[in-house]
Amino acid sequence: MPGMDRLPEMWCVVLLSLLAQSYADFPMHGKILSPNYPQAYPNEVEKTWDIEVPEGYGIHLYFTHLDIELSEDCAYDSVQIKSEGIVEGNLCGQRTSKNPNSPIVEEFQILSNKLQVIFKSDFSNEERFTGFAAYYVAVDINECTDFADVPCSHFCNNFIGGFFCSCPPEYFLHDDMKNCGVNCSGDVFTEMTGEITSPNYPNTYPENSRCDYQILLEEGFRVVLTVRREDFDVEPADSVGRCPDSLLFVTGNQQFGPYCGNRFPGPLKIETNSNAVKIIFQTDKKGQKKGWKLRYYGDPIPCPKEVNANSAWQPEKEKYVFKDVVKITCLDGFEVVEGSVGMTSFYSTCQSNGKWSNSKLKCQPVDCGLPDPIENGHVENPEHTLFGSVIHYTCSEPYYYMENEDGGEYRCSNNGSWVNEVLGVELPRCVPVCGVPSKPFVGTQRIFGGSRTTIESFPWQVFFKNPKGGGALIDESWVLTAAHVVEGNHEPTMYAGSTSVVLKDLENAQMLMAERVIIHPGWKVKSSEEIRKNFDNDIALIRLKDPVKMGPKVSPICLPGPSSDYDASVGELGLISGWGRTKDRDHVYRLMGAKLPIAPLSKCQEVKISDPKRDTKSYVFTENMICAGGEQGVDSCQGDSGGAFALQDPKTEDPKFYVAGLVSWGPECGTYGLYTRVKNYIDWIRKTMQENSNPSED
Repeated sequence: MPGMDRLPEMWCVVLLSLLAQSYADFPMHGKILSPNYPQAYPNEVEKTWDIEVPEGYGIHLYFTHLDIELSEDCAYDSVQIKSEGIVEGNLCGQRTSKNPNSPIVEEFQILSNKLQVIFKSDFSNEERFTGFAAYYVAVDINECTDFADVPCSHFCNNFIGGFFCSCPPEYFLHDDMKNCGVNCSGDVFTEMTGEITSPNYPNTYPENSRCDYQILLEEGFRVVLTVRREDFDVEPADSVGRCPDSLLFVTGNQQFGPYCGNRFPGPLKIETNSNAVKIIFQTDKKGQKKGWKLRYYGDPIPCPKEVNANSAWQPEKEKYVFKDVVKITCLDGFEVVEGSVGMTSFYSTCQSNGKWSNSKLKCQPVDCGLPDPIENGHVENPEHTLFGSVIHYTCSEPYYYMENEDGGEYRCSNNGSWVNEVLGVELPRCVPVCGVPSKPFVGTQRIFGGSRTTIESFPWQVFFKNPKGGGALIDESWVLTAAHVVEGNHEPTMYAGSTSVVLKDLENAQMLMAERVIIHPGWKVKSSEEIRKNFDNDIALIRLKDPVKMGPKVSPICLPGPSSDYDASVGELGLISGWGRTKDRDHVYRLMGAKLPIAPLSKCQEVKISDPKRDTKSYVFTENMICAGGEQGVDSCQGDSGGAFALQDPKTEDPKFYVAGLVSWGPECGTYGLYTRVKNYIDWIRKTMQENSNPSED
């Protein structure tokens, strides 16, 4: 090759420059002395010397003095020599020179340009050992002869401090500066199909060469190689099976070959799992043949079909390969949850690595989550929340019951909602049981003032503190009372659940606060000085701010039904209760109860009033009023207004009561009294409650 004769001269210039730099960086010789030398070395010391000379040199290390405490395997004190992690020597004891003309007592020839000298002493140096003195010198290495493996493929040229390789004519030196070869490397094949041959095929290939080719296809395709037997003629293997010339295929994690011989010995079809294949054709210095020819093509990477009992794939195919897209649809009741979003289907693509995109997405049973709680009830099996799970709502008996008797069972549906067959997704309502006192009223006295009783016998009874009065709880959020009780008082303070109305007992009762007071529109407002004589439409509703908690001392009374069965009949016995005035006392602090018969309205009209300023004939009597009481002296009186006149429900066998009337007014305490006929207002009551079902917002 042109200029080949000037190569050594050029190398010398370059190498001399490099050597000059190396000498400046690393010393060529030096001295190492143990601590305190030539005095005794100290106890418990460890010291390391790192020695490095320029590359291309070895190290001659020699000791001129060695006086270290002797021990087995030099376990106590020692000086150790290491090169590239290998222990070259471990010295202790005393040495003297065997050559009277040389001071050297121990020496090492190191082929590496680096070594370590490590000195260690233990806790005692009683005999005052003096340690060691050592010297090192950089020495030249003949890389072409001193090593078992010659570093050059063709010609090796040694010089002081290194070597260089050279090549014969028509060859070039590879980038590693050691191997020579012909120009047969660097070709990259990117087409999906192609053909590759050895240099000069079918003529003889060059000796002592290394040819590197690469097949590099689009990611997602794997290389498939095909070789015909007759298209392969490479120097055969020697007696131990080693190929002097060889063809090798290498991928990231696979190797095929090396192959040699006069017919291709490998499989005629080689399926790699990579889109990149490196082809290496290596020849030695003798025995050339005609070489080889191969063909290749790209095969799309397959993706496995995953079987999931909870999903369906579209389209259905026997085999899926790179770039195939499938729609994965979850079966009914299953979904894919990604973040906080639930999906019933998703798309997946066969990727270049043979795996499906979105592989972490799986169809899982729909989770309805924890069911919502309900007021005055609870749910059974709330921990089972997946598709198909069943929960049951129950109400806090015996004070609440489920408004819809079929509304307790809910099933986790395929859309993630808890569904009831009747109510759908609407939650059941636990409503108070009405008209059932936890303790029946057994008073039998039919005398003025009735009998002492407890709130458990009249749990619907509500106490109005100021002005003193009564009311009937008809729902957890509603109180029914007489209009004249709340006339002019739109924020009455009320209590429920207490037999006594003294202050210390009321502290343990439930305080009821009014959200809204609604007086019947037919009630006529009077002036403050006027004596009221018209009690027609004496009825009002109070919407409470907070629902009342039901129990043995607090529960509502039922409203009358619309049928004629709820028409109060003359002679029926009703129950009344309250803290109003009695014959013996102006004020009553314990609840009193009594039984009163219903009388014709005319009986109330005939009562003679003891007050000469009042006359029964001047009062208004209407069909909106019920007359009850009698000659025996049992009656409601001042302070009882608004309380319930309770009759037993005609359609129930159990002692269930409904509010037939409200204490309204009376001509004379202890005779007959008049009660607002609630049945006449049932439509107004239900409409008002419905229209005002939600508390007002300030």
